[in-house]
Amino acid sequence: MKTILSTRYIEYPENVTVDVKARSVVVTGPRGTLKREFKHLNIDMQPIAGERKIRVDLWFGNRKQLACIRTVCAHVDNMVTGVQFGFLYKMRFVYSHFPINVTVAGKDIEIRNFMGEKRVRRVSLPEGVEAVRSADVKDELCLSGNDLALVSLAAAQVQQMTNIRHKDLRKFLDGIYVTTKTNVVIPEL
Repeated sequence: MKTILSTRYIEYPENVTVDVKARSVVVTGPRGTLKREFKHLNIDMQPIAGERKIRVDLWFGNRKQLACIRTVCAHVDNMVTGVQFGFLYKMRFVYSHFPINVTVAGKDIEIRNFMGEKRVRRVSLPEGVEAVRSADVKDELCLSGNDLALVSLAAAQVQQMTNIRHKDLRKFLDGIYVTTKTNVVIPEL
């Protein structure tokens, strides 16, 4: 069954500007600019004059198409949060015997001595994501950036590089895991 019209609104604060043109969204804030295109979806996006809102419409959509409206709104909300506060993922190294050695070399993360292997695992960071070894906490890696999709992608790639294969996963828990998801700038309530 098709729904005739489904509408959601996206609100954004004073210090952020959102430009919408032909399903291409550009969000500018204190930390930078993010751009994303939603041209693969048949939706209407238009700013509301006088208010700090964007109206997202879908005409004659079935159930799967209706789910895309909320997804688009969530993506734009994450872009607004990213240009205001940024995103920070903290990852910890877990090992039982062989200490994992991680070095950040430019736009690459190199993982050495994982499970005592000689192989060097490399993860190249996407554009706009920074990696830093934590100075005050032992065995911690911090990934930060404005785009939530890219920061979480980098964290997932680092975690998947240290997958255990051909061993009992209940016993061999070594790896690099996300422990904290937060913002670079803590918002004031």
